[in-house]
Amino acid sequence: MSNIVELWEIPKAEEVFLICGWRQWADAGSVSSGLPLYLKQEENARRIGKINDNGFYLFQIPGTHSLVRPVVQFEDGFPKSLDVPKNEIFYYGDEKRGVVILLGEEPHLDAERYVQAILELSKTLNIKRIISVAGVYGELPHDKERMVSAIYSQATLKSELDELAVRLSDYHGGASIGSYLCKRAADEGIEYVGLYAFVPTYDFSNIAQVLNAIRIENDFMAWHGIIRRLNHMIKINFDVSDLEEKNKKLISTIENRIEELESKAPQSGIRDYINRIADEFTEVSFNPLGDVWESELKRLLDEPDEE
Repeated sequence: MSNIVELWEIPKAEEVFLICGWRQWADAGSVSSGLPLYLKQEENARRIGKINDNGFYLFQIPGTHSLVRPVVQFEDGFPKSLDVPKNEIFYYGDEKRGVVILLGEEPHLDAERYVQAILELSKTLNIKRIISVAGVYGELPHDKERMVSAIYSQATLKSELDELAVRLSDYHGGASIGSYLCKRAADEGIEYVGLYAFVPTYDFSNIAQVLNAIRIENDFMAWHGIIRRLNHMIKINFDVSDLEEKNKKLISTIENRIEELESKAPQSGIRDYINRIADEFTEVSFNPLGDVWESELKRLLDEPDEE
């Protein structure tokens, strides 16, 4: 293996999957950067390697102040920390199934070499499938299940995606690191699935100049929808009950914010704007029948015998 990828542990599970997320362009709702980190923390995944920075990142862009510069912190003149781009590799699992998590930073330069490093990592760890997660903004209701779009690298994966209540992407435009990786995985016959959750954003500029847009920093409902699909697709059985509680708080917070804005500008038509988005939206729910049966069976087995 090249010196770009550095590993100090090789997982021995029968099936190993790679989940990738980056601080990147397609990171609405922190789906790409926050969701994999949440998985890593909740599952106590251990660090098993990294992708070294071999010229992937800029230090500065002329004409900008601190757009891409590393962040340094001093205390009484002494350097306490330096926040530089990292691409760290974590792992959790058992002898049957394991999950590798790549928490990375979308490269500024040499995307081809960066992507080849991920594919090299995949081959070294005998990864069954690479899955990336990302988020994109759109006008949609904050209290409805998120739409999810998907891309894939092998024709055999399409039937699986049909079970996930996703919309297959027809996107044509600038590539994110995930879409770039998908094409290179296709070229090499490697299984790859990219899941893109649509994250609500409300732009009030056309109806009330004094109001700002509402954007969701951590879209727990989008995380919830993606993880449920991961549970079904690769059987990682991640407990989503915590995210369900976070969803409720998120919806309540946004509702309160809308009420606050409505009270500040009662003639602006904010509520009408929100209602119109909801009326024009068709919710697509992900309710795999097999998962329902499995959940019901577990409930029956856990119930005490009344006799």
